[in-house]
Amino acid sequence: MRFAFFGSSLVSAYWNGACTYYRGLLRCLHERGHEIDFYEPIAYGRQEHRDIDDPEYARVTIYPADSEEQVLDAVETARRRRPDVVVKCSGVGVFDELLEQALLDLGAPVTIHLDVDAPATLARMEADPDDPLRARIADFDLVLTYGGGEPVVRRYRALGARDCIPVPNALDPTTHHPVKPRPELRSDLAFLGNRLPDREARVENFFFGAAAVAPQRAYLLGGSGWEDRVQRTAGGVRYLGHVSTRDHNALNCSALTVLNISRESMASNGFSPATRVFEAAGAGACLITDEWEGIDEVLEPGREVLVACDGAHVAELLEGLDRERAAAIGAAARTRVLAKHTYAHRAAQVEEILA
Repeated sequence: MRFAFFGSSLVSAYWNGACTYYRGLLRCLHERGHEIDFYEPIAYGRQEHRDIDDPEYARVTIYPADSEEQVLDAVETARRRRPDVVVKCSGVGVFDELLEQALLDLGAPVTIHLDVDAPATLARMEADPDDPLRARIADFDLVLTYGGGEPVVRRYRALGARDCIPVPNALDPTTHHPVKPRPELRSDLAFLGNRLPDREARVENFFFGAAAVAPQRAYLLGGSGWEDRVQRTAGGVRYLGHVSTRDHNALNCSALTVLNISRESMASNGFSPATRVFEAAGAGACLITDEWEGIDEVLEPGREVLVACDGAHVAELLEGLDRERAAAIGAAARTRVLAKHTYAHRAAQVEEILA
Protein backbone atom coordinates (compact mmCIF):
# COMPACT_ATOMS: atom_id res chain seq x y z
CA MET A 1 0.00 0.00 0.00
CA ARG A 2 1.00 3.61 -0.45
CA PHE A 3 0.73 5.77 2.66
CA ALA A 4 0.57 9.56 2.68
CA PHE A 5 1.39 10.98 6.12
CA PHE A 6 0.88 14.67 6.94
CA GLY A 7 2.76 15.36 10.19
CA SER A 8 4.89 17.87 12.05
CA SER A 9 8.30 16.62 10.87
CA LEU A 10 10.11 13.42 10.04
CA VAL A 11 13.57 14.94 9.56
CA SER A 12 13.72 17.14 12.67
CA ALA A 13 13.10 16.40 16.33
CA TYR A 14 13.33 20.09 17.23
CA TRP A 15 10.23 20.97 19.33
CA ASN A 16 8.77 17.78 17.88
CA GLY A 17 8.41 14.98 20.41
CA ALA A 18 6.55 12.68 18.00
CA CYS A 19 9.46 12.54 15.58
CA THR A 20 11.02 9.28 16.73
CA TYR A 21 7.57 7.67 16.74
CA TYR A 22 7.11 8.59 13.09
CA ARG A 23 10.59 7.39 12.20
CA GLY A 24 10.28 4.01 13.89
CA LEU A 25 6.78 3.21 12.65
CA LEU A 26 7.33 4.38 9.08
CA ARG A 27 10.64 2.58 8.70
CA CYS A 28 9.05 -0.69 9.77
CA LEU A 29 6.03 -0.18 7.52
CA HIS A 30 8.45 0.36 4.63
CA GLU A 31 10.33 -2.83 5.57
CA ARG A 32 7.02 -4.69 5.32
CA GLY A 33 6.74 -3.61 1.68
CA HIS A 34 4.68 -0.40 1.92
CA GLU A 35 5.48 2.87 0.15
CA ILE A 36 5.68 5.94 2.39
CA ASP A 37 5.22 9.61 1.50
CA PHE A 38 5.64 12.11 4.34
CA TYR A 39 4.56 15.76 4.04
CA GLU A 40 5.79 18.33 6.54
CA PRO A 41 5.56 22.15 6.64
CA ILE A 42 8.39 24.64 6.96
CA ALA A 43 7.65 25.83 10.49
CA TYR A 44 9.03 26.44 13.99
CA GLY A 45 12.68 26.38 12.92
CA ARG A 46 12.58 22.62 12.42
CA GLN A 47 14.27 22.66 9.03
CA GLU A 48 17.11 24.74 10.47
CA HIS A 49 17.56 22.11 13.18
CA ARG A 50 17.02 18.93 11.18
CA ASP A 51 19.00 15.98 12.52
CA ILE A 52 18.71 13.46 9.69
CA ASP A 53 18.86 13.56 5.90
CA ASP A 54 15.81 12.41 3.99
CA PRO A 55 15.53 8.73 4.98
CA GLU A 56 15.54 5.92 2.46
CA TYR A 57 12.29 4.51 3.86
CA ALA A 58 10.16 7.56 2.99
CA ARG A 59 9.84 10.18 0.28
CA VAL A 60 9.75 13.49 2.19
CA THR A 61 7.98 16.55 0.79
CA ILE A 62 8.78 19.74 2.70
CA TYR A 63 6.30 22.44 1.76
CA PRO A 64 6.06 26.18 2.55
CA ALA A 65 3.03 26.87 4.74
CA ASP A 66 2.63 30.65 4.80
CA SER A 67 -0.75 30.52 3.08
CA GLU A 68 -3.69 28.21 2.54
CA GLU A 69 -2.78 27.93 -1.14
CA GLN A 70 0.65 26.50 -0.34
CA VAL A 71 -0.84 23.92 2.00
CA LEU A 72 -3.44 22.91 -0.58
CA ASP A 73 -0.68 22.56 -3.16
CA ALA A 74 0.92 19.93 -0.90
CA VAL A 75 -2.41 18.13 -0.62
CA GLU A 76 -2.73 18.21 -4.41
CA THR A 77 0.72 16.62 -4.69
CA ALA A 78 -0.51 13.83 -2.44
CA ARG A 79 -3.67 13.40 -4.53
CA ARG A 80 -1.64 12.97 -7.73
CA ARG A 81 0.36 10.17 -6.09
CA ARG A 82 -2.89 8.26 -5.47
CA PRO A 83 -2.35 7.01 -1.89
CA ASP A 84 -4.22 4.01 -0.55
CA VAL A 85 -4.06 5.34 3.02
CA VAL A 86 -4.03 9.02 4.02
CA VAL A 87 -2.92 9.78 7.57
CA LYS A 88 -3.51 13.19 9.13
CA CYS A 89 -1.37 13.41 12.27
CA SER A 90 -2.38 15.69 15.10
CA GLY A 91 -0.27 18.71 15.93
CA VAL A 92 1.15 19.51 12.49
CA GLY A 93 1.08 23.04 13.89
CA VAL A 94 0.22 24.91 10.70
CA PHE A 95 -3.28 24.95 9.16
CA ASP A 96 -4.34 21.76 10.96
CA GLU A 97 -8.04 22.46 10.42
CA LEU A 98 -7.54 23.06 6.71
CA LEU A 99 -5.52 19.86 6.37
CA GLU A 100 -8.19 17.80 8.14
CA GLN A 101 -10.84 19.01 5.72
CA ALA A 102 -8.71 18.79 2.57
CA LEU A 103 -7.38 15.30 3.31
CA LEU A 104 -10.85 13.96 4.07
CA ASP A 105 -12.02 15.41 0.77
CA LEU A 106 -9.31 13.56 -1.17
CA GLY A 107 -11.50 10.46 -1.25
CA ALA A 108 -8.68 8.02 -0.54
CA PRO A 109 -9.74 4.42 0.19
CA VAL A 110 -8.77 4.88 3.87
CA THR A 111 -8.34 8.13 5.81
CA ILE A 112 -6.91 7.98 9.34
CA HIS A 113 -6.59 10.52 12.13
CA LEU A 114 -3.37 9.70 14.02
CA ASP A 115 -3.40 11.42 17.38
CA VAL A 116 0.02 11.75 19.02
CA ASP A 117 -1.42 13.63 22.03
CA ALA A 118 -4.83 12.04 22.50
CA PRO A 119 -5.61 13.14 26.09
CA ALA A 120 -5.02 16.80 25.21
CA THR A 121 -6.94 16.57 21.92
CA LEU A 122 -9.89 14.91 23.63
CA ALA A 123 -9.97 17.50 26.42
CA ARG A 124 -10.08 20.25 23.80
CA MET A 125 -12.88 18.63 21.81
CA GLU A 126 -14.95 17.72 24.87
CA ALA A 127 -14.78 21.31 26.10
CA ASP A 128 -15.91 22.85 22.79
CA PRO A 129 -18.99 21.51 20.95
CA ASP A 130 -17.96 23.63 17.95
CA ASP A 131 -14.41 22.29 17.72
CA PRO A 132 -13.68 21.72 13.98
CA LEU A 133 -12.10 18.29 14.49
CA ARG A 134 -15.00 17.19 16.71
CA ALA A 135 -17.38 18.07 13.88
CA ARG A 136 -15.49 15.85 11.43
CA ILE A 137 -14.09 13.03 13.54
CA ALA A 138 -16.82 10.65 12.37
CA ASP A 139 -15.72 11.24 8.76
CA PHE A 140 -12.38 9.52 9.38
CA ASP A 141 -12.41 5.78 8.76
CA LEU A 142 -10.31 5.24 11.86
CA VAL A 143 -8.58 7.00 14.75
CA LEU A 144 -5.19 5.67 15.82
CA THR A 145 -3.45 7.00 18.93
CA TYR A 146 0.06 6.50 20.23
CA GLY A 147 -1.18 5.99 23.75
CA GLY A 148 -4.16 6.26 26.04
CA GLY A 149 -5.53 2.75 26.28
CA GLU A 150 -9.19 2.02 26.94
CA PRO A 151 -9.96 5.49 28.44
CA VAL A 152 -8.99 7.18 25.17
CA VAL A 153 -10.85 4.61 23.07
CA ARG A 154 -14.02 5.14 25.09
CA ARG A 155 -13.83 8.95 24.87
CA TYR A 156 -13.16 8.99 21.11
CA ARG A 157 -16.10 6.69 20.44
CA ALA A 158 -18.31 8.91 22.60
CA LEU A 159 -17.41 11.82 20.30
CA GLY A 160 -18.50 9.86 17.24
CA ALA A 161 -15.33 8.17 16.01
CA ARG A 162 -16.08 5.03 14.00
CA ASP A 163 -13.31 3.25 15.87
CA CYS A 164 -10.22 4.10 17.89
CA ILE A 165 -7.23 1.81 18.36
CA PRO A 166 -4.08 2.68 20.33
CA VAL A 167 -0.77 2.01 18.56
CA PRO A 168 1.63 2.94 21.36
CA ASN A 169 5.16 4.27 21.29
CA ALA A 170 7.86 1.63 20.97
CA LEU A 171 11.56 0.99 20.46
CA ASP A 172 13.49 1.25 17.23
CA PRO A 173 16.50 -0.94 18.14
CA THR A 174 18.44 0.26 15.09
CA THR A 175 18.31 3.79 16.50
CA HIS A 176 18.26 3.38 20.30
CA HIS A 177 20.74 0.89 21.74
CA PRO A 178 23.63 0.69 24.19
CA VAL A 179 26.72 2.77 23.37
CA LYS A 180 29.90 3.67 25.22
CA PRO A 181 29.30 6.24 28.00
CA ARG A 182 30.71 9.73 27.50
CA PRO A 183 32.41 11.43 30.47
CA GLU A 184 30.87 14.83 29.77
CA LEU A 185 27.36 13.31 29.99
CA ARG A 186 27.81 11.46 33.28
CA SER A 187 25.25 12.19 35.97
CA ASP A 188 23.24 10.51 38.70
CA LEU A 189 19.92 11.52 37.13
CA ALA A 190 19.29 12.71 33.56
CA PHE A 191 16.04 14.13 32.25
CA LEU A 192 15.36 15.04 28.62
CA GLY A 193 12.22 16.97 27.69
CA ASN A 194 11.16 20.27 26.20
CA ARG A 195 9.54 22.86 28.47
CA LEU A 196 5.79 22.61 27.90
CA PRO A 197 2.92 24.14 29.90
CA ASP A 198 1.35 20.84 30.94
CA ARG A 199 4.69 19.28 31.88
CA GLU A 200 6.37 22.13 33.77
CA ALA A 201 4.75 21.59 37.18
CA ARG A 202 5.61 17.90 37.08
CA VAL A 203 9.23 18.68 36.14
CA GLU A 204 9.36 21.06 39.11
CA ASN A 205 8.17 18.25 41.35
CA PHE A 206 10.04 15.21 40.07
CA PHE A 207 13.29 16.70 38.73
CA PHE A 208 13.96 19.99 40.48
CA GLY A 209 12.30 18.59 43.62
CA ALA A 210 14.78 15.70 43.68
CA ALA A 211 17.66 18.13 43.15
CA ALA A 212 16.49 20.18 46.14
CA VAL A 213 16.21 17.14 48.40
CA ALA A 214 19.57 15.64 47.37
CA PRO A 215 21.74 18.55 46.13
CA GLN A 216 24.93 16.48 46.46
CA ARG A 217 23.88 14.44 43.41
CA ALA A 218 24.74 15.33 39.81
CA TYR A 219 21.73 16.19 37.62
CA LEU A 220 21.63 16.64 33.85
CA LEU A 221 18.77 18.44 32.07
CA GLY A 222 18.28 18.42 28.31
CA GLY A 223 15.57 19.96 26.14
CA SER A 224 14.55 23.37 24.88
CA GLY A 225 13.18 26.25 26.93
CA TRP A 226 14.67 25.74 30.40
CA GLU A 227 17.35 28.44 30.35
CA ASP A 228 15.83 30.86 32.85
CA ARG A 229 14.62 28.08 35.17
CA VAL A 230 18.10 26.56 35.47
CA GLN A 231 19.55 29.99 36.32
CA ARG A 232 17.40 29.97 39.47
CA THR A 233 18.70 26.57 40.56
CA ALA A 234 21.66 26.22 42.88
CA GLY A 235 23.78 23.11 43.06
CA GLY A 236 24.25 20.18 40.79
CA VAL A 237 21.88 20.78 37.84
CA ARG A 238 23.74 21.09 34.54
CA TYR A 239 21.77 22.23 31.49
CA LEU A 240 22.46 21.01 27.94
CA GLY A 241 19.73 22.79 25.95
CA HIS A 242 18.41 21.01 22.86
CA VAL A 243 19.92 17.54 22.55
CA SER A 244 20.18 16.09 19.05
CA THR A 245 18.75 12.62 18.55
CA ARG A 246 22.31 11.62 17.61
CA ASP A 247 23.25 12.06 21.27
CA HIS A 248 20.28 10.38 22.95
CA ASN A 249 21.97 6.99 23.31
CA ALA A 250 25.07 8.51 24.86
CA LEU A 251 22.96 10.55 27.28
CA ASN A 252 20.97 7.48 28.33
CA CYS A 253 24.05 5.28 28.70
CA SER A 254 26.13 7.81 30.63
CA ALA A 255 23.70 8.47 33.49
CA LEU A 256 23.23 6.27 36.54
CA THR A 257 19.47 6.73 36.04
CA VAL A 258 17.22 8.33 33.43
CA LEU A 259 14.03 10.09 34.51
CA ASN A 260 10.76 9.99 32.58
CA ILE A 261 8.20 12.69 33.41
CA SER A 262 4.83 12.46 31.68
CA ARG A 263 2.86 15.47 30.60
CA GLU A 264 -0.04 16.21 32.95
CA SER A 265 -2.72 15.13 30.48
CA MET A 266 -1.01 11.81 29.78
CA ALA A 267 -0.28 11.11 33.43
CA SER A 268 -3.91 11.79 34.37
CA ASN A 269 -5.22 9.57 31.60
CA GLY A 270 -2.64 6.81 32.05
CA PHE A 271 -1.67 4.06 29.55
CA SER A 272 0.55 6.56 27.69
CA PRO A 273 4.21 5.50 27.80
CA ALA A 274 6.33 8.31 26.38
CA THR A 275 8.90 7.86 23.63
CA ARG A 276 11.61 8.41 26.23
CA VAL A 277 10.56 5.26 28.11
CA PHE A 278 11.44 3.06 25.15
CA GLU A 279 14.52 5.06 24.13
CA ALA A 280 16.01 4.69 27.60
CA ALA A 281 15.04 1.02 27.92
CA GLY A 282 16.44 0.29 24.48
CA ALA A 283 19.77 1.76 25.56
CA GLY A 284 19.75 -0.42 28.67
CA ALA A 285 19.37 2.57 31.00
CA CYS A 286 17.95 2.34 34.49
CA LEU A 287 14.69 4.21 34.19
CA ILE A 288 12.84 6.06 36.94
CA THR A 289 9.35 7.10 35.86
CA ASP A 290 6.63 9.15 37.45
CA GLU A 291 3.62 7.12 38.53
CA TRP A 292 0.78 6.55 36.05
CA GLU A 293 -1.79 3.85 35.47
CA GLY A 294 -0.68 1.18 33.02
CA ILE A 295 3.10 1.29 33.57
CA ASP A 296 2.99 -2.40 34.54
CA GLU A 297 1.69 -3.24 31.05
CA VAL A 298 4.98 -1.91 29.64
CA LEU A 299 7.65 -2.63 32.28
CA GLU A 300 7.57 -4.45 35.62
CA PRO A 301 7.97 -2.00 38.53
CA GLY A 302 10.91 -2.83 40.78
CA ARG A 303 12.57 -5.19 38.31
CA GLU A 304 12.48 -3.40 34.93
CA VAL A 305 11.67 0.15 36.03
CA LEU A 306 11.56 2.22 39.22
CA VAL A 307 8.36 4.18 39.88
CA ALA A 308 8.34 7.40 41.92
CA CYS A 309 5.40 9.35 43.35
CA ASP A 310 7.26 12.69 43.71
CA GLY A 311 10.69 14.32 43.74
CA ALA A 312 11.50 13.24 47.28
CA HIS A 313 10.78 9.66 46.25
CA VAL A 314 13.11 10.05 43.25
CA ALA A 315 15.88 11.16 45.63
CA GLU A 316 15.12 8.18 47.89
CA LEU A 317 15.35 5.75 44.96
CA LEU A 318 18.72 7.24 43.97
CA GLU A 319 20.00 6.77 47.54
CA GLY A 320 19.21 3.04 47.45
CA LEU A 321 20.77 2.42 44.04
CA ASP A 322 24.28 1.34 43.05
CA ARG A 323 25.64 0.86 39.53
CA GLU A 324 25.26 -2.93 39.69
CA ARG A 325 21.55 -2.80 40.48
CA ALA A 326 21.00 0.04 37.99
CA ALA A 327 22.64 -2.04 35.26
CA ALA A 328 20.45 -5.06 36.13
CA ILE A 329 17.26 -2.98 35.92
CA GLY A 330 18.35 -1.48 32.59
CA ALA A 331 19.20 -4.89 31.13
CA ALA A 332 15.86 -6.34 32.19
CA ALA A 333 14.01 -3.40 30.63
CA ARG A 334 15.89 -3.78 27.37
CA THR A 335 15.03 -7.50 27.22
CA ARG A 336 11.33 -6.72 27.78
CA VAL A 337 10.99 -4.01 25.14
CA LEU A 338 12.89 -6.01 22.53
CA ALA A 339 10.50 -8.92 23.08
CA LYS A 340 7.23 -6.98 23.23
CA HIS A 341 7.55 -3.32 22.28
CA THR A 342 9.42 -2.60 19.04
CA TYR A 343 8.17 -0.68 16.03
CA ALA A 344 8.23 -3.96 14.12
CA HIS A 345 5.46 -5.08 16.50
CA ARG A 346 3.59 -1.80 15.92
CA ALA A 347 3.90 -1.94 12.12
CA ALA A 348 2.51 -5.49 12.13
CA GLN A 349 -0.38 -4.21 14.27
CA VAL A 350 -1.15 -1.40 11.81
CA GLU A 351 -1.06 -3.85 8.92
CA GLU A 352 -3.45 -6.18 10.75
CA ILE A 353 -5.81 -3.29 11.51
CA LEU A 354 -5.95 -2.23 7.87
CA ALA A 355 -6.41 -5.79 6.69
